[in-house]
Amino acid sequence: MSEREQLVHVRSVLNSLRRTVRAFRAAAQTAEHVLGVSGAQHFVLQRLADAPALSLNELASRTLTHKSSVSVVVKRLADRGFVRRQRSPADGRSIVLSLTPAGRRALARAPESAQSRMLAALTRLEPGQLARFARLFERFTSELGIADLEPGMIFEEEPPARRRAARPGGRHRGAGASAGGRRRRP
Repeated sequence: MSEREQLVHVRSVLNSLRRTVRAFRAAAQTAEHVLGVSGAQHFVLQRLADAPALSLNELASRTLTHKSSVSVVVKRLADRGFVRRQRSPADGRSIVLSLTPAGRRALARAPESAQSRMLAALTRLEPGQLARFARLFERFTSELGIADLEPGMIFEEEPPARRRAARPGGRHRGAGASAGGRRRRP
């Protein structure tokens, strides 16, 4: 591939990433303005609108995130009165998560979340295309030096205890971490 052809492809990828980030940022701002919640909280509300979740693990599975990430979002939504946490009538130990009437009313005012749109777009790719895209994107994050960051929910600020501005000795984090990002557990 010539240098010019490579530049065309690099520009195309950068423009696609710019459009994606721009759309996600706009969707997060809309969720904040219309619902008063983050983009990640909007996404969780949509997943709970489909059906109550029988556990945080089930909700994490439906949002394709880790239980710890979705737990923070659920707590914030429950504090706002949008999500109800109740003991399961079946066993009394597990927690059933569901939307409250206030959560349903709020969600009715908002467009589809960016995360829901992205999941739908990914599932429309042919299986081979999706597998190739996944491998290339993993390689891309590796080349950026961020493949070891634990992926949190998109546009959800992490609690202060998880954020670290600098490492011991006053050195700021390098390419392997970002504000609000956590390293994956080994």
